[in-house]
Amino acid sequence: MMNQKLKAIASLIDKKDIVLDTCCDHAYLAIYLKKNKLCKDVFASDINIHALEQAKKNILASGLIIPTYLSDGFLDITNESINTVVIAGVGASTVLHILDGAPKRISKFIISSNNHQEELRKELYKRELYIQKEIIVFEKGKCYVILLVTKQKLKENKLSLKYGKSNNKEYFEYLLEKEKDILKKIPKNKIYMRFKCYLNIKELKYIIKRM
Repeated sequence: MMNQKLKAIASLIDKKDIVLDTCCDHAYLAIYLKKNKLCKDVFASDINIHALEQAKKNILASGLIIPTYLSDGFLDITNESINTVVIAGVGASTVLHILDGAPKRISKFIISSNNHQEELRKELYKRELYIQKEIIVFEKGKCYVILLVTKQKLKENKLSLKYGKSNNKEYFEYLLEKEKDILKKIPKNKIYMRFKCYLNIKELKYIIKRM
């Protein structure tokens, strides 16, 4: 079923896009895109054969035609028409693994990592992939960060790489509360760790104040 996270991902897709959802799971996103004619074409892939079999069943039940691939990223995908890639629901290391195997012609990525947002932003920048937009979704007690990434160069700074470029005040307040909780758990003799946490709190307060 479509949730707010998948709808937010869909909002970053254009009618001209030919989309591959690389970690399609049950293919809910691909079905939603095809059914609502939100892109030129869409394909679904997954490394997990059981997930892909369920995706095929859901596609069949929808009455739509959506080609599927069993593949580790782009390893077994030779379709040269794809220009937009969705990588969501996996960790930052898997995101980077898929990106490193993506053909150079791919110009647009929509990414939602389960973890390590700061490290991911820095690694994207090193790869000359630039975050054009960030969407934050809070759903069922979880926070999802969704990135629109292209090869259109943008300058970044220390704070944008560390905390992102969302204008969602609730998100920065969420990060601030997390840092405060972390600080409470750091032993008083761990001076460097506490200093880093204090610095994060100061930076987040600065960002929130400017919003």
